[in-house]
Amino acid sequence: MSVALYLQDAHPISESIALAQYAESRGFDAVWQAESRLVREATVPMAAMAATTSRISIGSGVVDCWSRNPARLAATFSTLDDLAPGRIILGIGAWWDPLAAKVGITRSRPLGVMREIVTAVRSLLNDEHVTFHGEYVHLDGVELDYVYQERRAKDVPIYIGATGLKMMELTGEIADGVVLNYLVSPKYNAQAMEALAAGAARAGRTVDDLARPQLIVCSLDEDRQRALDAARLMITQYLGQQPHIMKASGVPDSLLNEISQVLTWPASHEQIEAASKLVPDDIVQMLAAAGTADECQAQVQRYVDEGCTCPILYPLGDDARAMIDAFSDF
Repeated sequence: MSVALYLQDAHPISESIALAQYAESRGFDAVWQAESRLVREATVPMAAMAATTSRISIGSGVVDCWSRNPARLAATFSTLDDLAPGRIILGIGAWWDPLAAKVGITRSRPLGVMREIVTAVRSLLNDEHVTFHGEYVHLDGVELDYVYQERRAKDVPIYIGATGLKMMELTGEIADGVVLNYLVSPKYNAQAMEALAAGAARAGRTVDDLARPQLIVCSLDEDRQRALDAARLMITQYLGQQPHIMKASGVPDSLLNEISQVLTWPASHEQIEAASKLVPDDIVQMLAAAGTADECQAQVQRYVDEGCTCPILYPLGDDARAMIDAFSDF
């Protein structure tokens, strides 16, 4: 079983580099860098980790499809592949509101936009001369115009970070893989696999032709209550800020409504702490791997049993190395 590490902005970039190196030394297959909020852009730390490792894959988990022109997006990931040939993964998603709206982006027709961008970026990375006039993407005789380096197709697979089932179907049809979201229940994966399979069938493929890594919050601590409470705080934040993810897992509307009465966006730590008191243990255990090492491994296995091919573990707590050690022979 492949296993991967997920990094957001909890660590200085120098520490993220050290964690990527440690994960590589412990047999992890990949490290994924987040770019979900306006905190840390993904490709700079990806480059730093790619330059200081030798085997492990480096993925974006995930960049959004709106804020980079597809030609620039292809050039960026082509450059990363120059740094670490064959080890770069382009994870891309449709972002989320209210953040997108707050920065002036209207997320109109995300399925059509994603199809156009994936098609155009893949063609550019394949060293093609691209003319494309869609509803969103407009390229007129564009290529990655290498001046000095050897021209070659870049081996950069494209994974879509999908949560909604329509985006999941599109992923099955056009992508090399899916980045399954975190803070969903293992049971949610059954719906995701059906949607992926339906999309894959349209392209003459099966779901087994797709890589299916999954982000999983992992709050590992031998003090079980401390582990649950750490995960509870994060889950509470997402209950308030990204309820679409929570709904996909069957979190009751009544709880989402209660949380929305307490949290604003962006929420203060005090608001999150207050709202977390509304979140019961069973919701925490449904949405995250939280508890002792054995409990975390058992919950991660549930995601694998429901279709995940590579757990991407998001470490909570002070000791990410302890989590890496616990899963080094998973």
